[in-house]
Amino acid sequence: MNSRYTYLLLDILSVLFPFLLSFDKKVTFYKSWKYLFPAMFITGAFFILWDIQFTANGVWGFNPKYILGINIVNLPIEEVLFFICVPYACVFIYAVVCAYVKRDIIGCTKAISIIIITISLALSVIYYDRTYTIVNAGICCFLVIVAQFIYKFNDLGRFYLAFLISLFPFLICNGLLTSLPIVTYNNEENMAMRIYTIPVEDVFYCLSLLLSCVLLMNYFKNRKTIE
Repeated sequence: MNSRYTYLLLDILSVLFPFLLSFDKKVTFYKSWKYLFPAMFITGAFFILWDIQFTANGVWGFNPKYILGINIVNLPIEEVLFFICVPYACVFIYAVVCAYVKRDIIGCTKAISIIIITISLALSVIYYDRTYTIVNAGICCFLVIVAQFIYKFNDLGRFYLAFLISLFPFLICNGLLTSLPIVTYNNEENMAMRIYTIPVEDVFYCLSLLLSCVLLMNYFKNRKTIE
């Protein structure tokens, strides 16, 4: 595969089926759009600014063989679309879990949160000089602390289940992005550990991206209910 439409096609495929299934009578995900889109906008703006800075600093780059060549600042348009398509698809999985799993079947949410926080803090200390590692671990740690101990998100168990499920399509998509490669990583800025061709840090990246969207969406929904 060597086409300038490759990254764009991956974006479209990642969101196509979640969008079509958003009108399922059991899930009715479309009813959450008014809360989801503001959450995605805020989350996307943060991650895009981070992306712009990391691209400028050489933390990662993009292979011109697989992108259209249309840039927003220094990011390919496909990378910007990534922060619409992938969060939508992942939050849709969370909505499906909430629709079909009526209770927390994991049952050890606090323990999971503490494990994630501990691992994140350890990586931040050990790899303090690796930009991608420390930023990913730091943001993930912060968000889990907020969700578990500050916001006290009461649906965190089903969120973790949705995260585990969403890892499969996320890793498939990232596997294609990194194996072709469409996105290239500077190993001096990460742990240089891979899941196939995917930096291990991307697991924390996925959790942060999904958790920030879900927390904001839940906040907007609760605020509307109170009003």
